[in-house]
Amino acid sequence: MTDIAQHTDKFINFILFEKGLSPNTATAYRSDINIFEGYLERNKILKIEEDTLVDFIFELKNKNYSVLSIARSLVSIKSFLKFLLKEKIVEKNPFEEMDSFKVRKKMPEVLTEVDIEKMLMQPDKNSREGIRDKAILELLYSAGIRVSELTDMELTDLNMDEKVLRCFGKGAKERLVPIGEYVVETVSNYLKVRDNFLKEFSPHLFITRRGKKFTRVGIWKLVKGYAKLAGLTKDVYPHIFRHSFATHLLAGGADLRSVQEMLGHSDIATTQIYTHVDRTRLKKVHKEFHPRG
Repeated sequence: MTDIAQHTDKFINFILFEKGLSPNTATAYRSDINIFEGYLERNKILKIEEDTLVDFIFELKNKNYSVLSIARSLVSIKSFLKFLLKEKIVEKNPFEEMDSFKVRKKMPEVLTEVDIEKMLMQPDKNSREGIRDKAILELLYSAGIRVSELTDMELTDLNMDEKVLRCFGKGAKERLVPIGEYVVETVSNYLKVRDNFLKEFSPHLFITRRGKKFTRVGIWKLVKGYAKLAGLTKDVYPHIFRHSFATHLLAGGADLRSVQEMLGHSDIATTQIYTHVDRTRLKKVHKEFHPRG
């Protein structure tokens, strides 16, 4: 992606002289955009995607930004990306591919282990699509990978013998993530039927019924569909599997550094939000079940 920082001045002039916004508003927009650009630079992010925006929000929350400040930042960034799209500086505005994203006052929700099991039971094990979809859901949860990492994953990134998965995260940073028996089994089952999806050669692991590489929106719809079949009432989206992966590891006693490495976070502060998520869950359990709660 083109370095967007060099276009900030042009955007500010646009909102001042063409949109007629006040100098104070323009200053606030510039401040928000500068913070976002700093985040992209620190994490060596070359391409802005939905996951980028979600992780950025969590970083702001972790730094104790107020809900109103985060909401204002999103407005600024959305307007800036819309401008860049109009100027053909970027190919798309990732906000357009997201459901109406709301800044929550609470910590991000996670799925319970029961929720996970309900979803994993939904794909039809007798159909090739169901076999594929179960492997997708299993990988999202068991490896805690980002949606973009899943869609970009190639056959050569999976080492079934060593039980490790190679991922290329933000800034093309490579990491190895261990995978368990469930992933090995479900992906092995999928590989037996994968050729049935192919129209021509593709290096990508997961293929749609049209023989194409999955898009992030395609995975989003797939997850939403199985959440509905499972009867889950909470908002279920692909990134919630990553939240659940990290939270369940920490709740089970995993150390923070190991979880940071598996998630591919460059800053451990980003990983620490999941200790807060688990703490919130524990407080809820205490309040509900303890006689002095």
